[in-house]
Amino acid sequence: MEYKEVDNEQYLNMDLLRFTTAGSVDDGKSTLIGRLLYDTKSIFEDQLEAVERASKSLGDGHVNLALITDGLRAEREQGITIDVAYRYFATPKRKFIIADTPGHIQYTRNMVTGASTANLAIILVDARHGVVEQTCRHAFIASLLGIKHLVLCINKMDLVDYDQAIFLKIKDNFEQFSSKLLIQDIRYIPISALKGDNVVDRSKVMDWYQGPTLLYTLENVHIASDYNLVDSRFPVQRVIRPQTAEFHDFRGYAGRVESGIFKPGDEVLAMPSGFTSKIKTIETIDEKLEEAFPPMSVVMTLEDEIDISRGDMIVKPNNQPVSGQDIELMICWLNEKKLMLNGKYALRHTTKEVRCIVKDIRYKVNINTLHKIEDDLTIGLNEIGRIHIRTTQPLFYDSYKKNRSTGSVILIDEATNETVGAGMII
Repeated sequence: MEYKEVDNEQYLNMDLLRFTTAGSVDDGKSTLIGRLLYDTKSIFEDQLEAVERASKSLGDGHVNLALITDGLRAEREQGITIDVAYRYFATPKRKFIIADTPGHIQYTRNMVTGASTANLAIILVDARHGVVEQTCRHAFIASLLGIKHLVLCINKMDLVDYDQAIFLKIKDNFEQFSSKLLIQDIRYIPISALKGDNVVDRSKVMDWYQGPTLLYTLENVHIASDYNLVDSRFPVQRVIRPQTAEFHDFRGYAGRVESGIFKPGDEVLAMPSGFTSKIKTIETIDEKLEEAFPPMSVVMTLEDEIDISRGDMIVKPNNQPVSGQDIELMICWLNEKKLMLNGKYALRHTTKEVRCIVKDIRYKVNINTLHKIEDDLTIGLNEIGRIHIRTTQPLFYDSYKKNRSTGSVILIDEATNETVGAGMII
């Protein structure tokens, strides 16, 4: 399949799909991404030459496409992915941002990082080994993080003689596990990333599979309805006061529309003050807009002078988020120092920064069985549990299930400034 180059104007107006890849070690994630980039002509010639040289020096008998994404020296030497690697490419239909995340259990936190903004998750399964512990772990994290689309790629079909029975058995096993998850759209594709079967081009040796290729799925999966267009939320990131002769009285509120739709003339309410006004204008650096929707970054001006500052939120009066200080979270712990009961942490939620204390640890989750663990309440690195926190100031939030943007928080160790936890509000 030949792909034409995309011109700049077409590129700017295209739809963007963010997706993450996950799976167990050696399932072929890096090779799959290398195949996608290679077959869509998204690699520069000098990059390809460097990969060819590296493949030769490592003794590979072919161009090792995994080296395109395995950028760290330690990754190339070990043949594994350690860090989250972001890659960008485009086809005439869509732009893509790929987060290539590690397969090792000790890098679960990196998978959480890569998947937190994804629309879709690709989970690879080695056709020889079937569904393993890491498959379930990554599927659960994808479900927990609110990813609405999942593609299970059964890879290395060339090593099992492209056997349809093996594909169907793995599909059946995963369907039994995934019935407990909250992901509605799950698709199954048999592929060989090394040979290119069903990645960009349809396989000639798996004629029993009549579904779409992986790239066709990525180009056509419907994500427009994934955004929450009902609950209008605009966290204020900055107040713009130029105070020049031309814009002496200008007061604009800059930020990103996290959900909902805003239009000039709409009545809005500022939280926490509770004062109401109407939107006067919605602007970008180039033009005035008739409406703003996620994930647009804009500047709003209001008809009335209201005291609004960074961390406040502009919403619709008849559809307000919850305001509170006692909050229940599902927390993914990202630090080697364990979560401390009664520990104090800095917390960031949208554009607001507060401090919080961990009041209670409810339970820990066994990621492989999805069972609650209530007799061991220590939450360490890469573990997930439910906690109750109290913040120093009220947050304006929705549940994560309802709104990923206003339902997520991060916890920060104030002594080291490290991000130690990623939380989803229940």
